[in-house]
Amino acid sequence: MGQIELANYIGKKNVVLALYFAAFTPVWTDELKDFQRDLKEFEDLDAQIIGVSGDSLETNAKFASQNGIKFPLITDTGKAIKKKYGRGRVTYLIDKSGTIQFVQKGVPDNQEFIDRLKKMKQ
Repeated sequence: MGQIELANYIGKKNVVLALYFAAFTPVWTDELKDFQRDLKEFEDLDAQIIGVSGDSLETNAKFASQNGIKFPLITDTGKAIKKKYGRGRVTYLIDKSGTIQFVQKGVPDNQEFIDRLKKMKQ
């Protein structure tokens, strides 16, 4: 566990920043498992997936362990991230320069993100 800053990814990786309400809820669990299922493809496209919720560090760690989630789940108990990026179910594709390239509200479509990452890599 530690602190994650998006600035650390600039020049190194694209970021898929997925905001979700809470761990251990059926819809969110399925969405994060879908990201985990496709993790290798995201990594091959130089993308880091990061999940964000208001859950505690302990809850996120337990959730990740029980569901085999290998990408970072970060805690936003102070809601600083949600204030900056918005509320609700929203996923951002941020390029290596730190620019938001795509925003998807609602259930994330992994294939849409993968296709956009492929175009960015060309």
